[in-house]
Amino acid sequence: MNDMNPSMRACVEACLRCYSECLHAAMHHCLEAGGKHTEPAHFRLMMACAEMCRTSAHFMLIGTEHHRHTCRECAEICEQCAADCERIGDMDACAEACRNCAKSCRAMAG
Repeated sequence: MNDMNPSMRACVEACLRCYSECLHAAMHHCLEAGGKHTEPAHFRLMMACAEMCRTSAHFMLIGTEHHRHTCRECAEICEQCAADCERIGDMDACAEACRNCAKSCRAMAG
């Protein structure tokens, strides 16, 4: 990753942080809290967000120009996930990771 430009490296790190945070929050916090935390739409959105973040990081790491497309979609999903985590409540770390990733991915999408 040392040959990668600093903004792309930061985006990869933001994507991987968001991937980790969303997956961990869903599998631990949400499943244990239950109720609105396990509403199908919310849970699916968290899984989609985690996977899109992982995919965007992967595309940047392999060096394909297609990362612009994945980053654009990643930013959109991350914004939705952040808003839904705020709606649910008690998910500040996930919402913050999503917003940071969205901001970085928007810049990468050009």
